[in-house]
Amino acid sequence: CAECILTPHVYWAQRHREIYLRVELSDAKNLDISLQENTLQFKAQGHGAKGDNEYEFSLEFLEPVRPEVSHKSTQRQVDIKIRKQEERWWDRLTLQEKKPLFLAPDFDRWLDESDAEMELQAKEEKINRISVESRVRKDPYLGLKKGYLFMYNLVQFLGFSWIFVNMTVRLFILGQDSFYDTFHTVADMMYFCQMMAVVEVINPLLGLVKTGFFPAMIQVAGRNVILFVIFGSLEEMQNRPVVFFVFYLWSTIEIFRYPFYMLACIDTEWKLLTWLRYSIWIPLYPLGVVAEAVAVIQSLPIFDETRLYSLPLPAALGGSLSFSYTLQLYLVLMFLGLFINFRHLYKQRKRRFRSRKRKVN
Repeated sequence: CAECILTPHVYWAQRHREIYLRVELSDAKNLDISLQENTLQFKAQGHGAKGDNEYEFSLEFLEPVRPEVSHKSTQRQVDIKIRKQEERWWDRLTLQEKKPLFLAPDFDRWLDESDAEMELQAKEEKINRISVESRVRKDPYLGLKKGYLFMYNLVQFLGFSWIFVNMTVRLFILGQDSFYDTFHTVADMMYFCQMMAVVEVINPLLGLVKTGFFPAMIQVAGRNVILFVIFGSLEEMQNRPVVFFVFYLWSTIEIFRYPFYMLACIDTEWKLLTWLRYSIWIPLYPLGVVAEAVAVIQSLPIFDETRLYSLPLPAALGGSLSFSYTLQLYLVLMFLGLFINFRHLYKQRKRRFRSRKRKVN
């Protein structure tokens, strides 16, 4: 009799291409699952809501499905997957409008239509990416390039970390007195790091990194002007507090930037480090440019007085053209470079966090 038939609890979910059924029947055996005339027939022996018994049910689907049925039986349940004839979203599972009492949504796998479309799009993008990657010829020197970039970023990280820690410790011990001998304490290491940074202008030209050539050149050239021309050439500038602020701001930015790129070489990411790398420069980079501008302004009267790097003029014009005029033009270019680099870095930040948000979704 119909009343004697025991039905298990069945939970369902769908995607555009497939139907998923989860039959709550543990230790199922003697499974008999078939599709006939768009109707799924299920019969099995197992432990369900009414204990150890034979359970069965049938479902006539809303729209045509493919005749193949795949299933997997575990100690706890029976999972069934059925392919739709057409890739489209169904309003309900069964042809009859009234839902069978034993049927319920599988909220562990449930998605609404928009979420399912996003999942489908993500799968297609992954398949396309794998397909493209399989067609692209692998670079035989990729390991060597990554090793070189890893070592470069590691050396720069260690160098700027030494500068940062040295200046921080001296600041805690000596207080404001540490401002006046910063150059003599850390200049050699800063010289080394900034000379090494010239590599960052060459790497984009060789195709080793995707960073733009001009933003890298602006930053490296700007820092080297401050370090070698302003501080390195003028002894009068070397004992001034502005040296401390310039070096401290530079090193604070770099102790987060270089380890980020170092870990990227080995396909590793730390979320906190990523956030710091793309966020901490927002206040520090403009502050660094302001500190550099203060250094340039303080050096102008010194260049006027010493006539260092002055450009000789013809005898008819007499005298020479002070290097301070070049530095005044450089001040204008410095803030123009700030705008270009800030815009470039901000776009990088937006792209980075937009891609991370897509991965999370």
